[in-house]
Amino acid sequence: MYINITKKHILIFSILVGAIVTYIISGNAKTDANLQESIATKVIRFHVLANSDSDEDQKLKLMVKDAVVGFLEPLMAESASLDESKKILADNSEKITTIAENVISEQGYNYTVNAYFCEDFFPTKSYGDVTFPAGEYTAYRIEIGQHEGKNWWCILYPPLCFVDATYGVLPDDSKSMLKNVLDEEEFSLITGNVESEDIKYKFKFLEMLD
Repeated sequence: MYINITKKHILIFSILVGAIVTYIISGNAKTDANLQESIATKVIRFHVLANSDSDEDQKLKLMVKDAVVGFLEPLMAESASLDESKKILADNSEKITTIAENVISEQGYNYTVNAYFCEDFFPTKSYGDVTFPAGEYTAYRIEIGQHEGKNWWCILYPPLCFVDATYGVLPDDSKSMLKNVLDEEEFSLITGNVESEDIKYKFKFLEMLD
């Protein structure tokens, strides 16, 4: 039996294939969005915003960060839950503000400091070899002066602010902390080890079309 395949048939077929593949990919994107929303309910991000992008203000931001992180490290190490971590931060908010103000004053600046909890959108961010997807997160924020400069960030709960991620790989014990807080699918998403069944399905689908 001979079937006459015209350019019109090919065009229609291509449109159908594109629609199906788009549907599959968008369905996976929704899954990733749901995972991000779930992850966001289990972590607290720490956000320090510099007064400006000048070299001096950026250095000052890091000095403030170091002082505050040094103060928080022993306190957060005792925390066993998200709620307990939020309480620690809330109870020590005035001390945190004072620590930041003292650093700023010692460096010869008179910038104001605001420290508070907020819900904010974060772009995709990597911490070592762990990447948190873009989306809304709860954050404990410190704003220095006009807070118009580049920011510094980390994860306060679970306490990942207190490890050195400059080598590009988060230590195993830090990843274990994340595993204890996140479920397997969420952990896989941020470590880049997402289950590949969806991807395999897409490739298999394209092979069948070929």
